[in-house]
Amino acid sequence: MIGFYDYTVVLTYISLVSGVTGIMISLSDMGHPFYGAFFLLLSGLCDAFDGKVARTKQNRTESQKKFGIQIDSLSDLVAFGVLPASIGAALFRRLSLESKVFPRSYTVLIFAVIAFYVLMAMIRLAYFNVLEENRQASDNGDRKSYVGLPVTSAALIFPLVLLVRYFLPTDITPLYFATMLFVGVLFVSKIKVTKPGLRGILIMICLGAAEFVALILFKLLAK
Repeated sequence: MIGFYDYTVVLTYISLVSGVTGIMISLSDMGHPFYGAFFLLLSGLCDAFDGKVARTKQNRTESQKKFGIQIDSLSDLVAFGVLPASIGAALFRRLSLESKVFPRSYTVLIFAVIAFYVLMAMIRLAYFNVLEENRQASDNGDRKSYVGLPVTSAALIFPLVLLVRYFLPTDITPLYFATMLFVGVLFVSKIKVTKPGLRGILIMICLGAAEFVALILFKLLAK
């Protein structure tokens, strides 16, 4: 059987399965777009540690290292590219069912933003793969910074936008898509983002946990 299946790739595989599950639940008639946010946060948690777990294996071959880079980006495209887009599509579908009629131009614009976001995520991940392979060929040290906003930041950004729903009297669907457009641009921008250390990762995990709990509480209170 081709591929690698040791402990260094388990978290990446879990992140992918979580992303796919979130997509299906968001778009399912039985599900809800807000449920997709829970799986988005779970994928983010897995991604926070998959690299550190992989680096604990000292005797990884070059093939294992390159395999890890590739599956990480492929998983990220699903979990942080397609899943946020699916949540947005589900939000728009529910809004359409409630409002009954939308101008065709508005629908086309929404679809364009969804496609743009996923495209920018793919470009950013592919570009990162090229840079990472080049960097590892000349430097065995850890990466210190990123060019462009990391795609994994979607795990914290979009659940936060969904939480705004409980503080604003109006529908947050336009805000969600505006955020998608802005974040998509940041993915391919030349801004320099410092790679977080252990303290930064722990802070992001705490923020994600707070968002997770808040989503549950607000969902229960809304019933």
